[in-house]
Amino acid sequence: MDIKVSDHPKPLRGKVAVVTGASRGAGRGIALVLGEAGATVYVTGRSVRGSATTDHLPGTIEETAEAVTARGGVGIPVRCDATQDEQVEALFNRIQSDGQLDILVNNAWGGYEGYDGKNWADGTEFFAPFWEQSLQRWEGMFNAGVRSHLVASRCAVPLMLSQQQGLIVNTIAWDRDKYLGNLFYDMAKHAIARMTLAMARDLEAYKIATVAVAPGFMRTERVLDAPDVDLAQTESTEYIGRAIAALATDPNVLELSGTVLTVGDLAVEYGFTDIDGRQIAAFRLEDM
Repeated sequence: MDIKVSDHPKPLRGKVAVVTGASRGAGRGIALVLGEAGATVYVTGRSVRGSATTDHLPGTIEETAEAVTARGGVGIPVRCDATQDEQVEALFNRIQSDGQLDILVNNAWGGYEGYDGKNWADGTEFFAPFWEQSLQRWEGMFNAGVRSHLVASRCAVPLMLSQQQGLIVNTIAWDRDKYLGNLFYDMAKHAIARMTLAMARDLEAYKIATVAVAPGFMRTERVLDAPDVDLAQTESTEYIGRAIAALATDPNVLELSGTVLTVGDLAVEYGFTDIDGRQIAAFRLEDM
């Protein structure tokens, strides 16, 4: 695997992608890089111009889509609540009517809503034991996270089957199966890893690759808004975008199907850097 995103100015021209949860954060960074590589990107999320945004954070699907187009791709904003099956189905019905689908990036995630970097709105700390955690953690992390990935993939696959090719990427927090410090969070993220493996097995015969990609500590809008955050070792949200663009242009990506990949390791493998020129190593947790 020696192909690099920089080898071709627009290696994804003619490709169509969906990025869920792309109003801001990793989703926005991924959409921008795919657009820069020439892709048409359906930018989905709940935050729209003229209305209140999630936790009043900056970013809307329209702003991301406009930035995708400015980068050289085609950005198409579609308001879609990933927890509402009928909205997800309508999104993919529209894409089917428009033409094709080559890449799905499942990035929607409700697990951080109401979280300020230390505590949730109810005062619970992230690392509090599970019996002190609200069951709302389950709603945000499993319904708006794990389940939304499954539903979107289920709708996307029929569009890819006739092409006998496609790439599904699930964004994830992960470090070699280590415990992530919060029972709900750990279960949700590892469920996504297992789902990635199971999807890959089912899709193997159809030449549709499914991978999970784990970034490091990103400078998302939520992180930048949090108090007392050390940004020294952070990476941009476009770093994971460059990883996914590299995977999307790799003719041998099926060899990776079913695996969890880290952005830092992919940077070494494919030879890309973050936007500041650094090649940031894969994220590693301290032993707990």
